[in-house]
Amino acid sequence: MRRREFVALFGGAAAWMTPARAQRLAMPVIGYLGSESPEPYASRLKAFREGLAETGYIAGRNVAIEFRWAEGQYRQLPALATELVNRQVTVIVAPGGAEVALAAKSATRTIPIVFEMGGDPIALGVVGSLSRPGGNLTGVSSLSVEASLKRLEFMHELFPANRVFAVAANPTSPTSNSQLANLHAGASSLGLQLRILNASTEQEFEAVFAAVAGMQAGGLVFTSDPYFAYRSGQLAALAARHGVPAITQSRDFPVAGGLMSYGGDFDQSHRHAGMYAGRILKGERPADLAVQRVTKVELFINLKAAKALGIAFPPSILSSADAVIE
Repeated sequence: MRRREFVALFGGAAAWMTPARAQRLAMPVIGYLGSESPEPYASRLKAFREGLAETGYIAGRNVAIEFRWAEGQYRQLPALATELVNRQVTVIVAPGGAEVALAAKSATRTIPIVFEMGGDPIALGVVGSLSRPGGNLTGVSSLSVEASLKRLEFMHELFPANRVFAVAANPTSPTSNSQLANLHAGASSLGLQLRILNASTEQEFEAVFAAVAGMQAGGLVFTSDPYFAYRSGQLAALAARHGVPAITQSRDFPVAGGLMSYGGDFDQSHRHAGMYAGRILKGERPADLAVQRVTKVELFINLKAAKALGIAFPPSILSSADAVIE
């Protein structure tokens, strides 16, 4: 083959491949910043993809998703967020709490960010306004953090004779101090005393449950924190082993064998986050998208766990439950 024919053939092949390559290059990329690993996020990822699909985007078809996982090490979040910025993704999705949103915010002022959290995004400095967030961030906020006090009230209703209750808090969480302040105020009005037990690693969980059993507290109330929520199975096993009545924010806890949960609907909030990501991909600006408030909260009760603990739920609590696990 002569050189001229080879060049012509090569040029034709290159021209033929260009549209497909251009389509791949033009496909928008979502940078998904997760505080844990894919397994604990599975149900929430499903809800996120469903919300994204409602706007016409299907991963692998007309949008790509690049994941960065912190594996429970929150201090890695800023560096992972910077990786996504350097990758020049189209939009960053920062679900699973204030830690993730703040890490994404610190990494860029230009790439749109969709957060999902249980705390107040204004109080945490994520946005300046719910109706007109401004800047490059918007997202979804649920009532998970505000629900901490209600968990204490449920536990008090279950054990009205007890005046002491234990509270598990993650001191590394940006919302820990505000939650504890609300809990102390609520406990004071109810005439209760709280014993605060800190845990920010899995290795500390055993000591928390052992301490509750030793202090003769009425039960254990977990503050709202993604680190606890994503370890519901481990917490449920420890609660059963130590015979400790406990309530957390995530339905995954009673589903795994724990006693009770009360908190926001994570599936709903992640679906909304997916929808916002899709709307931004279509050209809407985060500054013009009001922060959505998911107001649905749900109470899950596990009667099998209650029987093992020798607990009989009063009708007032049972009638309030969204789901009762037999």
